[in-house]
Order: sequence, then structure tokens, then C-alpha cells
Amino acid sequence: MISLNKVFLAGNLTRDPELRYTPGGNPVCSLGLAVSNRYQQNNEWKEDVCFVGITAWGRQAEICSEYLSKGRSVLVEGRLRFHSWETEKGEKRSKLEVVAQRIQFLSKPGEKASSEDVSSFDSGNKNLEEPPF
Repeated sequence: MISLNKVFLAGNLTRDPELRYTPGGNPVCSLGLAVSNRYQQNNEWKEDVCFVGITAWGRQAEICSEYLSKGRSVLVEGRLRFHSWETEKGEKRSKLEVVAQRIQFLSKPGEKASSEDVSSFDSGNKNLEEPPF
């Protein structure tokens, strides 16, 4: 069976990164990313924005928390992960997110990206302590 799960997204952070630690002490950081798609409809330009949850693990999570902030442009390379759960009230919930394998910092808010602005951080070990959900 052939399988490929790879995602590349470039966009702007919608909020400051949220760093926390698992009970085992592994760092995990949650990021919100807005990715825009511009298209033309009836001679008028429109913009469709997609909001995506990103999760970074390990040292990459700590670096994101330290250096990134709302509005920063980033390029994320990762994989999709789907999980579902049931609330205390019995409601079924689900979420599709990207688990980051590499995050490149592209530019500071209000600046255009250049080759000097790009910093890349790879998650290294892909088998960190991720929750099973």
C-alpha cells in the first residue's frame, strides 16, 4: 500500500505561540497559521483564508515560542494528523492539524522576506512523545 502524508504551508501566525510541556517533560508548541488564496471571480479579486492549527515538538517548539509572534511569516513542512474526541457532555469533536517537521521563519511583521531573513529549524527526531489521540 502506497502512502504519503506531506504538507507545505506558507502564511502568517494568527496568535503568539503557546508553549507547554507533556507530563514526561517534552516541549510542545501550538501555532495558528492563516494561509490565503487569491482568485478572480467576475472581474473582481477575492481572498479565501484558511486557518490551520500547527503543532511543533521538542527543541523546535521551544525555538518557535522564543522567536515567533503573531503576524510573523513562516513556511511549515509537516504531516497531517486527525484526531477525534468526545466532550464531557457527550458531543463528538474532531480536528485536523499539521504536525511540523520543519519551520522556516520568513520575515518579521511588515517586512518582505529575503534570503537573509530565513531561519530553519528541523524537529530532528520525529518520534517524540506525541499524544495518541
